[in-house]
Amino acid sequence: MQIVEKKEIKKQKKREKIINAAAELFSRKNYHEVMMEDVAKLISVAKGTVYNYFTSKEELYFSIMQSRMEKLISSLKEKIESEESSLDSLRSFTTHLYMFMMKYRNFFLIYQKGSLNNHNIFSADLEALEQQLADIITGIVVRGKAEGVFRNVDEKFSVSLILGSIYGAVQKGIENKIGDENRKIERDKVFEFVLHGLYAGFNDISALPLKGKTIVITRTIEQSKDTATALTKLGANVIVFPTLEILPPESWRKFDEIVSLPDKIDFIIFTSAHAVKMFNIRCNELNIKLNFNKTKVVSVGTKTSSVCGKDNIPVHIIPKKFSAEGVVEVLSKYNLKNKVVFIPRSAIGREELPRGLKDLGAIIKSVPVYNVSLPTKENIKPYIEELTKSQPDLFIFTSPSTFENFLQIEKVSNPVNYFSKFDVAAIGPTTRLSIEKKKVTVNIMPDEYTIDGLIKKITNYYNNKKK
Repeated sequence: MQIVEKKEIKKQKKREKIINAAAELFSRKNYHEVMMEDVAKLISVAKGTVYNYFTSKEELYFSIMQSRMEKLISSLKEKIESEESSLDSLRSFTTHLYMFMMKYRNFFLIYQKGSLNNHNIFSADLEALEQQLADIITGIVVRGKAEGVFRNVDEKFSVSLILGSIYGAVQKGIENKIGDENRKIERDKVFEFVLHGLYAGFNDISALPLKGKTIVITRTIEQSKDTATALTKLGANVIVFPTLEILPPESWRKFDEIVSLPDKIDFIIFTSAHAVKMFNIRCNELNIKLNFNKTKVVSVGTKTSSVCGKDNIPVHIIPKKFSAEGVVEVLSKYNLKNKVVFIPRSAIGREELPRGLKDLGAIIKSVPVYNVSLPTKENIKPYIEELTKSQPDLFIFTSPSTFENFLQIEKVSNPVNYFSKFDVAAIGPTTRLSIEKKKVTVNIMPDEYTIDGLIKKITNYYNNKKK
């Protein structure tokens, strides 16, 4: 069995080698000028070997086109499926198509020539793949219009312009022989150009206060999506660099004991969206439902409150200050003596909140519903490579863990020196304190300790710099 597999692998490699050689020739010459013996000569094999894999020059030509197009379509679909907004999908489509064509430039040059008559037995499959490519970007435009993010544009015309813009940029890049670093800069310029034509917010030039800024977000991939979309709408180029991975707690025992007596819970405090999600998952597994007529729900932050709403958890109290101090302040108005306050939270949650409520006479039930750990090397590798190729203006840290983990992942031994070239933003005083302990300057911290508050502060910071 292994011998058969090895033979098949060897055969596939030989086929790919022939395709690559033919692609180089077809990209430099017209179709009629390329002969099968030229392909064989380029890779030092007999002409008969080439014919063992491809019965004709026509089949070889369309095999190049079809294999590359299938790879492009597959990779585009995979990238876009993970995006939650039309804006992020547009970025993924534009930047990936550009980078793919720059990587397989011989294929692009052949594709652009279109010198072969399409009326043959192989062209139907290729036309179907071209239509799939158009359908992907059409779907993004239609969705963006429905969301009110994109202008009310003609879809067919817009798709032609988008593809034309990307292909024009690739042609220019090939002619100018741009290197890897400039390739990324050009890629972002193409996206900005495409976005300019579609995004409804660009009717007002003031909607681009972060144009030209590259911002690094260090939250989990899931947490970063909404933030990245909001910053992209303001013109920023966003790099997601996940420093955290969310895992279930080591044990659910304490949690199960508490929710098994739901009538004994007077207050439940959700300090993050993750806490809400993990709370709900476990309660569903146990088939337990809290009576929220008897239990008051405190939500720290609008994002957390939004997740509660999606999970049908009514929120009774939202502190004005999204911090431990803000929660203690708002609950101090209630009689907490001997009241049971349940806090499902991170395993590395800080003690200010439980301590402050305990001082008010509450009985605290604080248990971990999720762990925060470093991402695995395999998962983080592409993000490290992306950051290495970039030139950031700003790093965003939303917790002490995001900062400490970043230092560990990037092996930063001298934080002061590393961050001296960049602006640094902290979501709140706890994060700021953790960063400043390393003698790193925090340039931006919002008055309201939320992502929305932070984005407003970042926008004001760079607007003031322009003056």
